[in-house]
Amino acid sequence: MNGSLPGTVKRRKRRTLFLLMGLAIGMFGFGFAMVPLYNLLCQVTGVQSVEQRAVIGTGAVSSAATDVFPDRWVTVKLDTTIHPDLPWRLEPLERKLRVRPGESYLVKFIAENRSGQEITGQAIPSIAPWQATAFFAKLECFCFSRQTLAGNQTTEMPLRFSVSPDLPVNINSLTLSYSVMRVSDRS
Repeated sequence: MNGSLPGTVKRRKRRTLFLLMGLAIGMFGFGFAMVPLYNLLCQVTGVQSVEQRAVIGTGAVSSAATDVFPDRWVTVKLDTTIHPDLPWRLEPLERKLRVRPGESYLVKFIAENRSGQEITGQAIPSIAPWQATAFFAKLECFCFSRQTLAGNQTTEMPLRFSVSPDLPVNINSLTLSYSVMRVSDRS
């Protein structure tokens, strides 16, 4: 009986070795499959992939300032949502604009702190449909940094933007939404 014990141990060690080698090969293969799987997941869920975000920093938006298409018009709607913890009002002076791709536009928002104390807020932008995100350039925006308003202060906040001429032809309307949240005084 003792003679068969070393054979069993050898088989177990050999099986463990093969399992570990298989695991290492599987992890190596999974590393190569990560990028295509991530892009597939982004495409299925409608989230921007790294590849799509890279377009924002390259030609898709940068050409917006140079090429103007006089025959094409796009409707840009502006929307704001204020977190209930933030006693502010933020509204665009124009809620809907008709713009030419390639031209620069300036829109002003009115911000009002309805409390008696100084409060800091931050606007987080989003664009719908998400496919238009890479073709919408905010050249100047109050959303680039935190905004502090004194108690009962009202102020104008600028947004300068352009829509790229490369915007897909099937997108004729887009919505720029801002979610505005209170920023903690401790940060």
